Amino acid sequence: MAIPLRLPRQIPVQQLLRRPLLALAESDQVEGLMRRNGFSKGLVARFVAGEDLETALGQVRALADQGMTSTLDQLGENVASEEEARQAVGSYTAILDRIAEANLEPNISVKLTMLGLDLGDPVAMANLAPILERAEAVGGFVRVDMEGSTYTERTMAIVEAMHDRFPGRVGTVIQSYLRRAEADVERMIARNARVRLVKGAYAEPATVAFQDRREVDANYARLMTRLLDAGTYPAIATHDPALIAQARDHAARQGIASDRWEFQMLYGVRRDEQVALTKAGYRMRIYVPFGTEWYPYFTRRIAERPANALFVARQLVSG
Repeated sequence: MAIPLRLPRQIPVQQLLRRPLLALAESDQVEGLMRRNGFSKGLVARFVAGEDLETALGQVRALADQGMTSTLDQLGENVASEEEARQAVGSYTAILDRIAEANLEPNISVKLTMLGLDLGDPVAMANLAPILERAEAVGGFVRVDMEGSTYTERTMAIVEAMHDRFPGRVGTVIQSYLRRAEADVERMIARNARVRLVKGAYAEPATVAFQDRREVDANYARLMTRLLDAGTYPAIATHDPALIAQARDHAARQGIASDRWEFQMLYGVRRDEQVALTKAGYRMRIYVPFGTEWYPYFTRRIAERPANALFVARQLVSG
């Protein structure tokens, strides 16, 4: 009797390349090469809206003219001193003021490691408070970005404490590739805190994160549906056509008004779809990063699209 041959499931090239590409975010040598190579300036500009605030605000204004809102993110993470963290606080509060002065919606995204999380939770919490005070003063909103899984619980706890003090002014991000994501969504729903749902962009072990893209997508779809049904103004942050279609279909079937939630996309990614969804009557917010510390962010974007990585590699070798 013939024994059926069972072939291993083919792993997509994107999944194979993602982890080594993410490792490049930690490489000083590759970063130096990227910064010295002339071609990189134009490629980085696709994903980063400039190195200074005024240049980024010009892009925010252009998006507003097309009917889209933005969240500004000054790039940087993992500061090593309390002085650096204090400088970040001053920068974030100034950004909120400048956005309000420009008659744009004061909406920013911050990373707790830029506010001193590596120096201790009390340091990060103390530094986040004045940013939220300024957001409250100008009628703005602060999204606390989620970083690697070692920071997840600490970030959740700080957001919960700050949400108690500044309800409606602070929200966070939940990554669907984490196995804990469903419980975290329920935590945020229970306290009426705003969630941006993403797939996740860090290299994580199988003990804490789904490794199969199909599992990540299925979890995203489940959490997206839950947030649309019960969340407080959730942000459905995806460029995936299938998930976008599912969100639209579910909202239509359940009669969920378009002003109760929004799509979010990254600056420079699927611009045609950003415009199309806006014209179709959906709220669209663009995550607009800026600043000189663009390399880790840029690397994570490249890891999401290995075709871009191959292009980058060819240019580095030939340049």
